[in-house]
Amino acid sequence: MTKQIWLNLPVKEVAKSKAFFSKIGFSFNEEHDTPSSTCMIVGEGKFVVMLFEESLFASFSQNKLTDTQTSSEILISIDAESKEEVDDLAKKAEEAGGNVFAQPAESQGWMYGCAFADLDGHRWNVLYMDFSKLS
Repeated sequence: MTKQIWLNLPVKEVAKSKAFFSKIGFSFNEEHDTPSSTCMIVGEGKFVVMLFEESLFASFSQNKLTDTQTSSEILISIDAESKEEVDDLAKKAEEAGGNVFAQPAESQGWMYGCAFADLDGHRWNVLYMDFSKLS
């Protein structure tokens, strides 16, 4: 059976994307770095996000890339441990050159989150969920 799932994303410039995600707190497995790809590690479960140069990604997917300025191919959601962590990540994303398109706010009485687009327009949703308030 499946041991792990990896998310693959096309990026215009691997080095710039790596710098962006480093600034907001993600780590990388340097063993898998090449000039056209990098391996980003997310969370304690070590979820892998591979960032591939657009032309290399297109060769793997054998499909046209989505124009992230006019449409979304995916919304990547990550959890936060607190409201403060959501606020901090939104600030770091903006300072690193991302676009916070949904400022940190409470939602449905039990979630607190924000959303940002990275340098390549991929959309990320950051949520702190207080399940004790879920009705």
